[in-house]
Amino acid sequence: MRIFVDSDVIISSFLSQSGASYFLIGITSLQLFISSLSKKELEVVVKRLDIRGDMLTTLIENNLEVVILSESLPKIKESFGRYVLDENDAHILAGAKAAKADFLITYNVKDFKIDKIKKDLNILTLTPGNFLQYLRSIQ
Repeated sequence: MRIFVDSDVIISSFLSQSGASYFLIGITSLQLFISSLSKKELEVVVKRLDIRGDMLTTLIENNLEVVILSESLPKIKESFGRYVLDENDAHILAGAKAAKADFLITYNVKDFKIDKIKKDLNILTLTPGNFLQYLRSIQ
């Protein structure tokens, strides 16, 4: 099971140690991915929110795999813009596809065309809480 994690889930895991994001990120048996663009985005947000940068570095080293997106951002927006309501989220789909993800975990499901993503890319888009419910249902 390959899971691509949106930046908002990572940030949420830093802000609350009792939420679904924190629990999800802490399950070490899952293959969790972010993209190189998501990593850059996270570095900016962590600094802006005054979260210790070493926390992000440690999390990435211990819990996440980074997939490199080599296409330019305009090309990514052109290729994946049809799957999102805000083309600035296109890199999330590009990362999920590059990671060969089965799931995209995000709090912003409303920003993604989840039916089209499932149909065209065979990726299920869920919130962290819904994904944890799914995991419990298959155990």
